[in-house]
Parts: sequence; structure tokens; C-alpha cells
Amino acid sequence: MKRSPLVRTFGLTALAVGSVLATTVSVAGATPTSPLLGAMQRDLGLTAEQAGTRPAQEAAAAGIAPAAQAAAGPAFGGAWYDVASGKLVVGITDAARAEAVKAAGADTALVAHTESALDATKDALDRLAGRAAPRQVTGWYVDEQADRVVVTVVPGAHGADVQGFLDRARAAGPVQVKEATSTPRLFAGDIVGGDAYYINDAARCSVGFSVQGGFVSAGHCGNAGDSVSAPDGSAMGTFQGSSFPGNDYSFVRTGSSWTPSPIVDGYGNGDVTVTGHTAAPVGSSVCRSGSTSGWHCGTIQATNQTVNYAEGAVSGLTRTSACAEPGDSGGSWVSGSQAQGVTSGGSGDCTSGGTTYFQPVDEILSAYGLTLVTG
Repeated sequence: MKRSPLVRTFGLTALAVGSVLATTVSVAGATPTSPLLGAMQRDLGLTAEQAGTRPAQEAAAAGIAPAAQAAAGPAFGGAWYDVASGKLVVGITDAARAEAVKAAGADTALVAHTESALDATKDALDRLAGRAAPRQVTGWYVDEQADRVVVTVVPGAHGADVQGFLDRARAAGPVQVKEATSTPRLFAGDIVGGDAYYINDAARCSVGFSVQGGFVSAGHCGNAGDSVSAPDGSAMGTFQGSSFPGNDYSFVRTGSSWTPSPIVDGYGNGDVTVTGHTAAPVGSSVCRSGSTSGWHCGTIQATNQTVNYAEGAVSGLTRTSACAEPGDSGGSWVSGSQAQGVTSGGSGDCTSGGTTYFQPVDEILSAYGLTLVTG
């Protein structure tokens, strides 16, 4: 008798948090061909030799910083690594402190303001701004080398509110105004179907579709209250609802810095803009997006199927001839530009082929009273 293929959920690709979400690089063991030093050459415009020596110089500067600051005492005006000399430089407001600082291993620079004075000015701006700083003012920070608190504004910033803020800032202490290259924004970005997300920093699934307030995915990916983060480790949100077994769907509510979008990642095959969620009939072509195997297509073979997973039976699923793999769970299914559902599980893989089931999206929207984001 031919053995039936294993039927399983395609979710929860477990990840060791320490080895996957964060990689520690030992500077002492770095070589000019390591990713760290290669990135330093590329992004800082360094030669291979400079990239090889700079980490050690910076480590030495950091190591002597506490003693150098102590030597400067109340005249301490901040400290910084000087690229030209490869050494730590300490700003001092009293030249009499120079020899003690040099004995600690640092160079010195005479400045007009102590670090505590600069910090006090920055704190005053924080209190001045509250949550009502003009939008054309993009930020402020202590620049120890410039011996000022720098306030950045968008190019061409003007208006009574901006001028009033800058006047009050200058009255608070040593302030310098600079134009920013652009307006800052959060890097959280758009929510895109098929992209990866992580559950409790320990497992991976794929985004299904954006809805108002977040996104939908598979139920076996997480339970209500579980945290969700992006591949870079930034917080995305929390599972607000989850149903599995019986069903296989979930709703993740995301933070305000994440923008739901109607896009499904085509993984190099052209992204899809979802325009609706009309269910396609049996025999229709259907494609899926997932963070493990990318973009794959097949046909709808049956609807309203019950699948008996080891964890329990799930009813109402749609059967397809498309393949999927662990980590693709929760990912998007589309027919044309119409959203169909989110990946549940199946058998086989994308090397030998397989059968995959999805949870229809209409049931998810109805269960949680959600509105699909369309383009």
C-alpha cells in the first residue's frame, strides 16, 4: 500500500534568537574580508588597511574614555574619536586640565562649554518642545565637536512658529541651526503580504493581507497576546485573536508606525496590488507568497475541505496544487488581483511539488469584523 504523504502545517520555522536575530562579531577576530570590515569599507569609504585598523583604534578610545573624563573633571566638554589621529579627543574648558587628560591617553581640544552645560541646553529644548515642536523642526542634539546644541530644520523652513521656536532655543543656550537633508520618518514601513514576521522572537511565519489596523495570518502561528516583530527585530504588534484548530486564522494588530498596504510580495515576479476579495472557483489559477519559498502558483482543486492535522482537524480550507514550505504559513494567496486566503498547511515541498491548503480570507474578515486594505 502506498503511504499517504504527510499533512502538516507550514508554520513556525523555529529560530535561535541569539544566532539568527542578532550576530555578535568579534573585532579581534575580524579580517579584511569579513562582512563587518567589508561593510565599513563600503559605507565609510575606507581602504582595506584602514578598515582593519580602525576597530582596534576605536576600541582603545572607548577603553580610556572613563579615565580621560575623570581627568578632565568639571571642565569636561565631551569626548569623540578623531578619524585623522585614530585617538580619543576630550574637550576641556580649562587648559590646566590638559596634562592630566593626556596622561590618561587622550588628546585634548579647548572648548567654551562643558558637556553638562550642553546637556542642560538640550534638556531645555526638550521641555520647550514637549509634543508641540513645529513640524519643520526635525530634531536637536548635542554636537560636542561643534560645542553646540544643533537644531535641524527641513530645507527652506519658515513661518512664525519655526522662528519662535528657534528664538526660544537660542535663548536657552549655545544653539546652532542646520538644514536636514530630509524629514525623518520611522523605518517600520509598509505591511506587505508574504513578508516574514517573527513570533515572540522565536519562530517565523508570513504576513497574509493588510487590514485596517494590522494584518491577517494563520491561526497556528501564534496565540492572542503573543508579540510580533519584523525581521530587523523592531516591534510590529500583538496577536489580537487566533483560532486553531477548527479554523486556522489570526489577526495581528500593529503599531501606528506600520502602514497597511494592498501589496503582496511577488519575490521578483512582480508584486500584486490587491483590489478585492472575490473567491475564485475550483479550477482557477492561484498563486501564493511566503517568506521561505517565495512565489509559487497552482490551481484550486477543492473548497471547504477538512484537513486532519496532527494538532487537530481544520474545516473550510481550500485545496490547491501549489507548493509551500515551513515558514510560509500565513502567507498570501491571490487569484489575479483578488485576495483568496492565507496558507495553512499541506504536504510535499517546492522541490518535488505538493498539495497546499489555505484558509479563505472572507471567513477571517467576518470573524474579526475586519476591512481588507485594497488598492
